[in-house]
Amino acid sequence: MNLSDSQTGGPAPRRVSALEAVLGHLRGAIERGEYAIGDKLPSEAELCRTLEVSRPVVREALRALHTMGLTDTRTGRGTFVVADAVQDPTFGDYTAGDLLEVRRHVEVPVAGYAARRRTQEDLDRLTLLQDRMERETDTAAWVAMDTLFHLAVAEAAHNPVFRKVIEEIRDALARQSAFLTELGGRREQSDREHRALLDALAAGSEDDAVAAMTHHLDRVATTLTRIVRPTGTATPPALPVPGGPETTGADA
Repeated sequence: MNLSDSQTGGPAPRRVSALEAVLGHLRGAIERGEYAIGDKLPSEAELCRTLEVSRPVVREALRALHTMGLTDTRTGRGTFVVADAVQDPTFGDYTAGDLLEVRRHVEVPVAGYAARRRTQEDLDRLTLLQDRMERETDTAAWVAMDTLFHLAVAEAAHNPVFRKVIEEIRDALARQSAFLTELGGRREQSDREHRALLDALAAGSEDDAVAAMTHHLDRVATTLTRIVRPTGTATPPALPVPGGPETTGADA
């Protein structure tokens, strides 16, 4: 079974990565009960042979299953199924829902403060980061700069408490960024959203900065929901909904 060239359906099929194909295959098998709760998944080596993909692809797919709460890897024993449906992905110490909720209430106003208070030094730092991100070809390096960009926006607000909050969730942001980049194709879109935010900060427009961060966070929430609950499945998970009653529209 070769999953390296799978495609999605629809009028304009998008070629999915080997990682997306392997994850979809394993997730589907779990949700259909082919691997029941308590069952042990095949070893990495066996999955590589059966699915005809590389070990790094299998390893990333297993990591994504764990993030989605479907499996648990036990040292020396293997990977076991612990749930048959995805609820809310976990990034480090925080669930996606909790992380997005906090970011809506912190990073949107932070963007507004940053537009009013940013210095030329702040703008230079953000511009350098964004220019590097748009040229970067290594995903891990891009993810690291993604979190640095959000931290730099908080620093541009010149309130140490905001910086402290972003520092607290920085590891979770990095994990979420990697997840969305690998499975949601978010990288180029995120670069465009960051650039729009940077333009608003440079113009000193509080309204535009708030709108840009809001849009950025909404797109993250939309992508998360698409990954966690693909079209045609059951009710979506309890993720913050763009424009929902508890938000003014932001996600990250």
